[in-house]
Amino acid sequence: MRRVIVFVAAVLILAAGPVRAAEKPVTIAYAQWSSSIASANLMKALIQEKLGIPCTLVAAGAGEMWRMVAAGEADAMLSAWLPHTHSAYRARYAGMLDDLGPNLEGTRTGLVVPRVTAGRFTAGTGLRNRPYVTTASIPALRKDAQRYRHRIIGIEPDAGVMEKAERALDVYGLRDSFRLESGSEVAMMAELSHAVRHQEWVVFTGWLPHWAFARWNLEFLEDPEGVFSESGSIHTMTRKGLAEENQAVFRLLDAFYWSPEDMGQLMLWIQDDKGLFPYEKALRWIRTHPEKVTRWLAEQP
Repeated sequence: MRRVIVFVAAVLILAAGPVRAAEKPVTIAYAQWSSSIASANLMKALIQEKLGIPCTLVAAGAGEMWRMVAAGEADAMLSAWLPHTHSAYRARYAGMLDDLGPNLEGTRTGLVVPRVTAGRFTAGTGLRNRPYVTTASIPALRKDAQRYRHRIIGIEPDAGVMEKAERALDVYGLRDSFRLESGSEVAMMAELSHAVRHQEWVVFTGWLPHWAFARWNLEFLEDPEGVFSESGSIHTMTRKGLAEENQAVFRLLDAFYWSPEDMGQLMLWIQDDKGLFPYEKALRWIRTHPEKVTRWLAEQP
């Protein structure tokens, strides 16, 4: 009986043939930003649940994320902010990875302030109260530097938005009145939340899409010199050779495209659970958007 079982198992293995390249584990590099966490976890869920292929996520800084894909240490990333924010990384790694084009359009980066009213939204007369932060433009920050405690709150120093913010300090002559503080997105959002609750003045490096714009009334400061780009897109980048070695995953990555509203919904679900269990939130998103998922998978053989 044992010989029969062994024989049948051997026949099944031979019939299945060798393991296809597409069945090898896939590695996706991502950054510790809410947008990158959302897209990476959604793609991991799609690859594992729909294609049946193991997928690993590797957290990295912006520059390291680009380097890993260019060096073949990761198969893909879905967080290349182009054409402006990550232009330096694109130039550095030109020809070393494949650009599959935008997976989301309508991005924006810049310096952001809350437009939250002091006290009640409307006064006793029925007229709207004015927001307590009144700065309208980046050059106007200088006159209110003390109110901001001479700080611009940022994220990790190698992020593209931080490079632009550093340049803004020079272009608008703010070096003598402001310092750009680096940290994490989580820490930056904690500062924003505290400032809104206590009606304190705060300016920070912001970007769209981001869940914070759905939670608070926020506004980009006017940028008359165009240091920050008005609009852009997020691209998918893959390592060289992935198209030939992992066709199913490559086709899915190539087909993947969603809207800022789609991403915003997933980001909010993740944030509402304090950033825990993003994979489970991605599975929820897949269940509630079957038509988009079907379209992304339509190119599979």
